[in-house]
Amino acid sequence: MTENVDDIDKDMEVTPPTSFQEMYEFFLAGITDDMFMELTKEDTEQLLEEILIAAVPKFEFPHWQHPFHLDYENKCFSTHLTVEEMTIIRYYMIAEWISYQLATVDLIRQKYSSSDFSFTSQANHMKVLITMKQEYEQKAFHAQRVYSRRYEDKKGNIRSSFGMIMEPVKWH
Repeated sequence: MTENVDDIDKDMEVTPPTSFQEMYEFFLAGITDDMFMELTKEDTEQLLEEILIAAVPKFEFPHWQHPFHLDYENKCFSTHLTVEEMTIIRYYMIAEWISYQLATVDLIRQKYSSSDFSFTSQANHMKVLITMKQEYEQKAFHAQRVYSRRYEDKKGNIRSSFGMIMEPVKWH
């Protein structure tokens, strides 16, 4: 009898939703930038939240209910994200972070005439950032396509979702 109660308790366990902080840490592990060390904790969290909020809607078809209803009070998502989902969001966060870098470089460019700017390393830096941003957007796009074309069966095996195209969505 005890086994059945334990099994029921185990089945009823609820994984807490992914916090913004978990997503920030996952994002920061994917980049190197001394800028965050120069900011206060509050400024860093504000910037990270802005980047996260800008990135989440770019995730086209997440597999959980109410994906764009972020809990700003408790600083969390509406579900526990998988590593795959976090990776997709991280790619878009990196693209948003690069956009932030580009905006900063663009402000520098505005201080110089276009001919002066083109001879500086800032112009080359800007080209590299644009290319890098496009690469991360492409990675995110590819990761979403793979994510939407497979699922985990009851035994934990990854299966193609091709045969399920016309079936109603099952939210987790």
